[in-house]
Amino acid sequence: MLNPDLHLNKKIFDKDVEQVPIRKGFGEGLLSAGEQNQRVVGLCADLTESTQMHFFAEKFPQRFIEMGVAEQNMASVASGLAAMGKIPFISSYAMFSPGRNWEQIRTTICYNNRPVKIAGSHAGVSVGPDGGTHQALEDLAIARVLPRMVVISPCDAIEARKATEASAVTNTPVYLRLAREKTPVMTTNETPFEIGKAQIFWQGNKPRVGIIATGALLYQALLAAKELEEKGIAVEVMNLSTIKPLDKKAIVALANRAKAIVTVEEHQVAGGMGSAVAECLAEHKPVPMRFVGVHDQFGQSGKPEELLKHYGMDKDAIIKAVKELV
Repeated sequence: MLNPDLHLNKKIFDKDVEQVPIRKGFGEGLLSAGEQNQRVVGLCADLTESTQMHFFAEKFPQRFIEMGVAEQNMASVASGLAAMGKIPFISSYAMFSPGRNWEQIRTTICYNNRPVKIAGSHAGVSVGPDGGTHQALEDLAIARVLPRMVVISPCDAIEARKATEASAVTNTPVYLRLAREKTPVMTTNETPFEIGKAQIFWQGNKPRVGIIATGALLYQALLAAKELEEKGIAVEVMNLSTIKPLDKKAIVALANRAKAIVTVEEHQVAGGMGSAVAECLAEHKPVPMRFVGVHDQFGQSGKPEELLKHYGMDKDAIIKAVKELV
């Protein structure tokens, strides 16, 4: 059942559940952060409305810089602004930031420990018709390997707003992974959020498998959990929104209870959230695992729901992975 302590959306499993783009939560969170602290500034690489940074740009035009299609320059300028006491948020498609400008993020931001916040929008195959060149499936891997970088993958628009507001008050570089399409709203304003803390969204009586999901695919994991419970297979579902720093205590505790783990992410299984979980469990609690995600392939054009099914990341794929472990 849904964890009652988290005040989740009671309409999660309804057909008319509200759907909002995760990137919109970032835009609202950035506006809120800007209202609370005048040191917050915004920079965008010619995608202001696409990344939902226009809310901030319209309210604070003197604190916003349109950088044009120059993601590498954007990262370096943001580092300089941070060195002068500002709290810069930079945004583009995830394929271009942190993709195209990874070296500048590494050297000018992380190496110098500048508190620049990087919003990578349109991540995963759910970008759909934009095709493989624009579907970032490697961004979690290249972001989490950077020293000092905090990596967050919000599950819905409300959590994205909270994550953005929380990022503004950290003294570290932060990568926020955002999806383009409208996705079900699973949390509420009362649902707690803290960077570095995982949460059990679905509780099972004597779970046989633990499902750890991140980003919008958490919804598919919850659908799978509900169907599995109806078939007599108890599972628990964890929302792992912070990929780094990893909530090792919560992950090990889930592995102790369930004895097997399935990870779910809209990302390459190599180097992503599942790899981070596997690294943790290999050291502290080795258990059988399955990895739901993209397996060493590029994306392609198609409808988001078609691509999730094609690459084995939908509800049915999660159920199959659980049954393999059971």
